Amino acid sequence: MEIEDFKSVKIGEIVANDFRTAEVFKEFGIDFCCSGNQSIEDACKDKKINVEALASKLNKVEETEINASQNFKEWKLDFLSDYIVNTHHKTVLRLLPQLTFYTQKIADVHGSHHPELIEIAELFSKINTELLQHLKQEEETLFPSIKEMLKNSSDKAKLIINSEITRMKGEHEFAGGAMDKINRLSINYMVPPDGCNTYTVAFKLLKEFEDDLHIHVHLENNILYPKALGLTA
Repeated sequence: MEIEDFKSVKIGEIVANDFRTAEVFKEFGIDFCCSGNQSIEDACKDKKINVEALASKLNKVEETEINASQNFKEWKLDFLSDYIVNTHHKTVLRLLPQLTFYTQKIADVHGSHHPELIEIAELFSKINTELLQHLKQEEETLFPSIKEMLKNSSDKAKLIINSEITRMKGEHEFAGGAMDKINRLSINYMVPPDGCNTYTVAFKLLKEFEDDLHIHVHLENNILYPKALGLTA
């Protein structure tokens, strides 16, 4: 692909077509989930990244072995929905209570010397509230409607899919933006010299949560949601 054509390609499209590229975007600090609709050119401008350097690194991905189990774009929507619930929803539900506790704990203990921890705890508390409702709505309303459309198209299911996906994307924007801010406040989860074991555990779990969230949102924003909306056309 010519470099000028490459610049106009959407990030989410690249990762959806080849999940191996996710690691490259992660290395360059480019959001491939919530900002999946952003073009390569715009993302590189925002991050002050050389387009040719990114293109070269992405081309090298072809030298690595393809993991057939990550060919998410080819999966059926009902299977992909179940995978998201059983993999990513479970991870979110496992980490939310731990991180709500740990972020508040380190804010209470270290907040006087590290005031950013107070803001991190407040942000994560909001993420916790938002995502608990978000997951419930997906599992009880959106995903069943997608499965219904696959079996027997109905006007009710179409309306639900269209309205829910619009709202879900907004909630993804909030969660992704909040985690981006937590990443910046923590300087990419760098534990300071005076950080205790709880501090270390909290930042390790925050990084795990963010990494999982990026894949989770990518699968929904860039693969599941567009295909589901295609069922309603």
